[in-house]
Amino acid sequence: MPLSAERTRVIPARLYRRERWKNQLGWTREIARSAGEGDWTWRLSIAEIEQDAAFSRFDGVDRELVLLSGNGLRLCFDDGQVNELLPPHDRLRFSGERAVSGQLIDGPTQDFNLMWRRDAIDAQLWHRPLVGPMVVFVEPGSLWAVHLMAGQARFAAASGLPDLATADTALLAAPGSARERFVLDGGGELLLARLQPQR
Repeated sequence: MPLSAERTRVIPARLYRRERWKNQLGWTREIARSAGEGDWTWRLSIAEIEQDAAFSRFDGVDRELVLLSGNGLRLCFDDGQVNELLPPHDRLRFSGERAVSGQLIDGPTQDFNLMWRRDAIDAQLWHRPLVGPMVVFVEPGSLWAVHLMAGQARFAAASGLPDLATADTALLAAPGSARERFVLDGGGELLLARLQPQR
């Protein structure tokens, strides 16, 4: 289903769906995935890493992992590459086909996980402070996700959206032919993801 079919909404953290990893070696809390039947084209989740474990393989998928909490995660790829995600919010983008294991540096971590099918979606992810008003312009056919890492935020009344508390996520869509404008105000830190069709 195209991104234009997605709807604008706020997803409270309490509604995230906890499920096993594809390889059954860990747990994740799914925030959202693409609408429609069949395989997803994009997915947002928070991995709960409580022990050293191999990551699931996702063919045709690119992914970006951001440390949300904990003392760090070491990513060990089978080709010998090693990357450490350290506090406060280190991140890494890599392909889902690569064999990789996560090793905890000092205790459990929670990690934001953005995944998208590279033949269908172009995805970008930014970490930003929220200090006062912020404007997000959503182009027709694209989708933005706003994940509030810390703090509190509220949308302008015209949007009809409820406030965001820490760990909540908003999906912002432009289903018609016009660009949509969303004003977010508050204080804290957030992740902004932009998803658009692959050109």
